[in-house]
Amino acid sequence: MIEKVLLWPYYFTLKLRHSLYDKGIWKSFKVNAPTICIGNITAGGTGKTPHTEMILRTLQQSEEWGLKEIAVLSRGHRRKSHGFQQVTSQGSSAMFGDEPLQIKKKFPGITVAVDRDRVEGCHYLLHPEALQTDKNARGGENSFPKADIIVLDDAFQHRRLQAYYNIILVDYNRPLYKDRLLPFGRLRDLPERLVQADVIIVTKCPAFMEDWEKIRWAETLNIRDFSPVSCTGKNAENKTTTVLFSTIQYQPLEPVYEDGDVRFTYSNRLILFTGIAKDTPLRRFLSDKYHIVRRFTFLDHHKYTRHDIAAIRKATRYWPTAVVATTEKDSQRVLDYKRVPADLRHRLFQIPISVAFLSEHEKDVFERTLLDALRAFPGK
Repeated sequence: MIEKVLLWPYYFTLKLRHSLYDKGIWKSFKVNAPTICIGNITAGGTGKTPHTEMILRTLQQSEEWGLKEIAVLSRGHRRKSHGFQQVTSQGSSAMFGDEPLQIKKKFPGITVAVDRDRVEGCHYLLHPEALQTDKNARGGENSFPKADIIVLDDAFQHRRLQAYYNIILVDYNRPLYKDRLLPFGRLRDLPERLVQADVIIVTKCPAFMEDWEKIRWAETLNIRDFSPVSCTGKNAENKTTTVLFSTIQYQPLEPVYEDGDVRFTYSNRLILFTGIAKDTPLRRFLSDKYHIVRRFTFLDHHKYTRHDIAAIRKATRYWPTAVVATTEKDSQRVLDYKRVPADLRHRLFQIPISVAFLSEHEKDVFERTLLDALRAFPGK
């Protein structure tokens, strides 16, 4: 009861804010290009970055969009720069944020940019010539082609921008209606906003789920009459909504530095450090092959310091044959620290991740649903 009283101001603020936008009292903007928003209701940990990468691959492999200019726009969480910035592969996570930098390195042919103001960011991506005279350019690279389509990373709460297509991610391990608002839970937004989703993806699922489990999960999302065949049901506003289920796939360890020694990966001992929302799935995966002898956990988007590197290096002296592993996101931030000793660089590896739907059928439904929606974009 006390918890509900304490959360009431936050709940009321969210409710009022959404109401003001929904009724048009506060203005939201559309842009003259298809925009795909990948968002969530909870604070972190739903897998936005690997799902963004999956969507980019879907677009690149399609006949309609493979030869067109694709852009990604992110806030660039915890970056030190300001305003609009074009992300370059040679940049730093301090400049652009770890996730945008990771995406740029994986997709060098795609324009990646960061801007806290998503309306402004979309304007520049669609009108790059404006950066030549605009004070918000802030210097930097700012040389890229006009975008034909924009993928918005984590923009669901940015109500000033009305995305054309909303993909909302929900963590299988944290059902929305069993969670609570921050700070007593992980909800950053109201679960009722799921009605704005065109596609809901339940992420971090086990590799196999029975149809009855999917139907039950859809019911927890207030989706009725869900069919595992069509992968659709009706939401609270009687809108047809696609619900899909994805799982994480961890890839073999890759060296963070060019001078990494792959012989360390054959060790049966591993030192793990992470600065992510939750490392439990990663630890489970690594435990199948390695004995995790030491584990360091930091806050999400942690900036690594001399003290952190020294502590990790000290652990290698106790286990001189152990491989040191971290996530892709963390490796971007480690690279910002320019004085990592050579003996640690040799044994430092990252664990790439990707996501996959639980069946080829769900993959086909996702691709068909997304591409059909983009074909229907007004003016296309």
